[in-house]
Formats: sequence, structure tokens, C-alpha cells
Amino acid sequence: MREIRSSVCPHDCPSTCALEIEVHDGSRIGAVRGAAANSYTAGAICAKVARYAERIHHPARLTTPLRRTGPKGSGQFTPISWDEALDRVAGAFSETTARHGAEAVWPYYYAGTMGLVQRDGINRLRHVMGYSRQRTTICTYLAESGWEAGVGKIWGPDPREMARSDLIVVWGTNPVATQVNVMTHIARARKERGAKLVVIDPYRTGTAEVADLHLPLRPGSDAALACAVMHVAFRDGYADRAYMARYSDDPARLEAHLRSRGPQWAAPITGLSVETIEAFAKLYGETARAYIRVGYGFSRLRNGAANLFAATCLPTVTGKWQHEGGGAFWNNRHIYHWDKTLIEGLDARDTSVREMDMSRIGAVLTGDRSELGDGPEVHALLIQNTNPVTVAPNSNRVRRGFAREDLFVCVHEQFLTETAKFADIVLPATMFMEHDDIYQAGGHSHIQIGPKLIDPPGACRSNHEVLCALAERLGARHPGFAMSAMELIDATLRASGWPDAATVLASRWIDAQPDFATSHFLNGFGHADGKFHFAPDWAAIGPNHAAMPPLPDHMPSPEDATASLPFRLVTAPARQFLNTTFTETPTGRKREKRPAALIHPEDAARLGIEEGGLVRLGNARGEVRVHARLFDGLQQGVIVVESIWPSDDFPDGVGINALTGDDAAPPKGGAAFHDTAVWLRAEAAEGLTPLEVLTAAA
Repeated sequence: MREIRSSVCPHDCPSTCALEIEVHDGSRIGAVRGAAANSYTAGAICAKVARYAERIHHPARLTTPLRRTGPKGSGQFTPISWDEALDRVAGAFSETTARHGAEAVWPYYYAGTMGLVQRDGINRLRHVMGYSRQRTTICTYLAESGWEAGVGKIWGPDPREMARSDLIVVWGTNPVATQVNVMTHIARARKERGAKLVVIDPYRTGTAEVADLHLPLRPGSDAALACAVMHVAFRDGYADRAYMARYSDDPARLEAHLRSRGPQWAAPITGLSVETIEAFAKLYGETARAYIRVGYGFSRLRNGAANLFAATCLPTVTGKWQHEGGGAFWNNRHIYHWDKTLIEGLDARDTSVREMDMSRIGAVLTGDRSELGDGPEVHALLIQNTNPVTVAPNSNRVRRGFAREDLFVCVHEQFLTETAKFADIVLPATMFMEHDDIYQAGGHSHIQIGPKLIDPPGACRSNHEVLCALAERLGARHPGFAMSAMELIDATLRASGWPDAATVLASRWIDAQPDFATSHFLNGFGHADGKFHFAPDWAAIGPNHAAMPPLPDHMPSPEDATASLPFRLVTAPARQFLNTTFTETPTGRKREKRPAALIHPEDAARLGIEEGGLVRLGNARGEVRVHARLFDGLQQGVIVVESIWPSDDFPDGVGINALTGDDAAPPKGGAAFHDTAVWLRAEAAEGLTPLEVLTAAA
């Protein structure tokens, strides 16, 4: 028997697509399609999710609890029962607490699922038990800081308005690969209105290939470009002075500041020509319905907060927020006003318990007191929804931490990831069609419930089920542990002022987009004075604020290229993967082929690098070998390694995040995956130092 059931894509993507799924005999899935009736999804989904049957029915899925029998990282395990597994985990947590204190246990999670119940429920156990808290910096903190600096609240013009724009600027994102629905609405604007598409990205992505104009700027130079465009706006009469007088804090000071920051100033910083910057500034200045869609690329740079803030100043200087199809958009997080007390146990949260930066898990596990503070070292981890040994920055340090013999690790996973191989106990996890959950969209405005459609294989259990079972063994008491996932969904909807679960399921989604005036900040921006802030209060956003520029400006990265580290490395997403999710599916692997370093042909010729040849990238954190792919869609001095491939797919078994830094970016933290200085050499030059290679090639 075949039926079509409704669901929601749970993966770490702003699109949160509404899905229609073929279910066969109540036990297997077939085709997965986008819901045509959903006004944002509009029937389109990415190829990764369209072939989800490859993943959910993969023969390598974990289906039974495992106990490690070999060395850490060896992948040697033996099957055990659920009772034994849970008893061992609870026993380890209790013993750790007795010997070192509750803060020595660190529940660690992120966004392997974006469902509010299955993702965030781990915090309920954390708060009730007094375990160390987690600062979730790894993906959003930098972009979030930059958006809040000027705008104040995290929402913006309805993303569906892109279809009614005359110019769409895709800045710091590659929606062809990472947010396919964005392209749906852009395509409509281009077809119906003759809209222009501009892409600002360090390399020629799939989105840039179809753009009317691609600006391949140097990594981290976005604010310089934004300042030059605003300079032109003031110089050439595109600035909306009446709008700024009403809606911004200090336009006169901004104008004076920008007089010295024109295209001639920005060109050497960005690597773009003066003519290119002038042409873009004119196109943007002359187009009222200009929509800037900023992306998560900003959240991968140490100066990302300053860069994104500068980009949001453009529609303020030119008054484009007031037009349909105009303004800027990053995320709709603040429109949902969730009360997650039951899900996260917020009524049990103790803010005196230490909070550690998830991006610095390597530092935490290797005893760095800048993260541990005066508390105990971490001796026990519970990991859900993430694969930090591969995903976290400075991965060589992360591996050293996970290799500690005095560290107990429980990983709840769908596949035997690199992190799971370091675990003492591995628990098999459900996938999204095998449990109930509720989702908010970041890239649009819908609330959706994804109900359980099929039973999981073997002995897989959901995150919520595991947390409730551990809570029982640990003596953790909270009403959320006594509720089913659907009961938590229903109660959370009601507590947050939304219709109940039955209503949402019947209607398939709720559109939470605010009205036009609110979405476009015509009732005021999100600060107490109602103004957009050209002069942000960075101190109110984060403790590491001293480095932030007082007005929009280029903020150099502390890891800019140098004579000994002359290349800038960007680890942008691969089209067929989503972090390390989907790296196990055969079609995705076949299409991606193998890890590769995209290198400009002139850099390659200078260093004796040939197409397909092995090269070595390195810095003080480590070295990585990878095959070269010559590519002229980036500036000289820039290297792109699309990721995140498992470490075992690299020739030396060392993944690309061995090179990325885990220092906390200002003003409040974040991981700088696209902000890495490296040396590069062909393997034929292995006997020479990086400086000798450069000297010989000059």
C-alpha cells in the first residue's frame, strides 16, 4: 500500500521545507517531494533530501546499542542491550558527579535535527542535573551579532518578496546548494520582472554561475565593499536622507566617516576593480526594490559580525526597507516567541553553573582554563545531533581531547561517525520520519509539525526517549520527562500563544510572518529608541567588543595572509553534503567524487601544481593533504576546499578542520571556518620549507 504523508525537513538549513513523502506499507519511504501548496517551499527541495530513502534505509545505519571494545577511535564495538547501555551511561554520569561535581558532565549538541523537542530537550537534563551549560556559538553567533547591532530584532521582509524584487543581492550564501527555495523566488522575479541577480562570494559558486554579476571579493572584505557602496550613495544622491532622519541614529556622522571610504579605498582591500564596485553601487542605488539576502558565510569569519552589520546599513542609507521587495533578510528567529520551559527545563536552569563555548570543545577537553574557569575538567560527555571530532574547528586538538582515557563519552547517532568511534557507548538514533517533532523556519515564516510516519529499524530510539530513560536512572525530575514528544509539542504551542498541535497538523503549517510594516521596520527597528544604529552598542552584544569598529568599517582579520602563510582558505559547503550529514549516501559521494582544493591556475603554475595532483596545506595547527583542482573562479591567493568530508576521505586521514582556528571571534564568540591562513605546496616540493617554495617559484 502506498500513501502520501506530510512532513518537514529537519536538517540544518533555513529552508525547513514542507515535504510530501511516499510511505510504502507503513514501513518504508519512497519519493520525497516539496509541498507545492506551501508558499515558500513551492514544490522545490534539494537533491539531498529528495533521495532521502538512500539515507533512512542505508545498510550502515546503527540499529543496536554498542560498547567499545578496542582503543578509542578504532571503531571496535560489541552490541549490548538498551538496559545495559543506559545503566552504563547513567552510572558514568553519577560516578563523575560524585568524584568531580556535576559540572564535570557536559551534554553537547547542535543541529543534526532542527526540531525543537528532539534537538533542545538535552538542555532539560542539563538544567535539572546541574551539568555544565553550553554556549551554542558554532553556526550563528557572528551573523546574529552583526544583524542585531544595527537592526535590533531578528526578522525582516518576507522572503517571498524576493519574487517581487527588481534586484536580489545574494551575499555570503550559495542557495543553489544550501537554500534551493531562495532560487525559486529569485527565478520568478527574473522571469516576471526582469530582475537582476548579484552574487557576492569569494568564489564562483553554482549561484554565482547563474548571476548577472558576480563579485568575487577577498574573504573577509565584505564591509569594505559595503562602505564603498554607501560612499557612492551619499556622493551620487542615492542616499535617502529623509528616511535616515526618521529611522536611524546618526546619519551625519556616518556620512562624514564614509568620505574617505570610496571605491578607490575599497578596491585593494577587496581585490575588486574600482569599475566593478562603481557599477554595483550604481545598480543598487538606482533600484528601489533591492533585496539583500545575507547568508551564513558571514558567520564563518572573525570579522563576520562587522561585515554583516555593514551590509545591513546599505538598505538603511538608501531607504530600501520601506519598499516591497526591498530591504535585507538574514533570519526570522524572533517572530516565533516560543516558551520552551517544558522542552528545555528552563525553570530548573541555574545561571551560576558554568557555560562553555561549544566551538572550543578541543580547548575544553584538553584542559584549557580559559574555558574551564575554576571548575573541574570535563570527564563525561553526552553527544546528540553533532559530530564534533570532524565538524569542530582545530580538529587535531579535538581528537586529542577525545582520546583521553579518563573521559567517558556517550554518542547517540544514526551512523558510526568519527565522533562515535571515540565513544565508550554508542546509542542508535531515529531519523525524522521515525519520531514526532515541531519546527520553526529560519529562512521563512512557517511553524510545522513533522509526525512519526514509520517505525525505526532495529532498536533505534529518539533523542527524547533516551533523555527520559536517562532521567529516570539519574533521578532527574521534571514534568517534561513524563510527557511524550507530541504532548510536549502541544503544550509548547499553547504556552507560546499558537494553536494546538491538532490544529497545526490539520492545517499542515502556520504562517507566522508579521505584517508588512512590522516586517519592514516601518514601526521602528528593534532597539529601544526604534532607530537603526549606525553606531552600535557592541558592548551590549558581547564581552569581546573592544575590537569592533564604532561605525561600519573594514575590520582586518587577525589571520590575514602573511609572507609565511600567503593563502586564505575557505571551507565552504559541498553541494551534496550538509556538514557531515549525507556524506554516507552513495549518490552524494559519487557526485562529489573526492575532497579537492580549488586553486587559481596562476597560483598553481607558480608553485608547480598540476590538475589532480596532491598538494599539502598547512599552518601551526596542522597539515592536510588533498588533491588539487585548478579553478579560475576565485582570486589568486584564495583556496577553497568544499566540505565537510570525513577525515578518512583525505589521503592522510586528517580532515580540513585540522587547519581552522577555534579562537572565539568578537564580540561574543563563533567559529571562523572561512578565515584561515595557510601555506600551500605541491607534494613534489616536500623537501622544501613553505618559504623556500615561494622563493623558488618567484
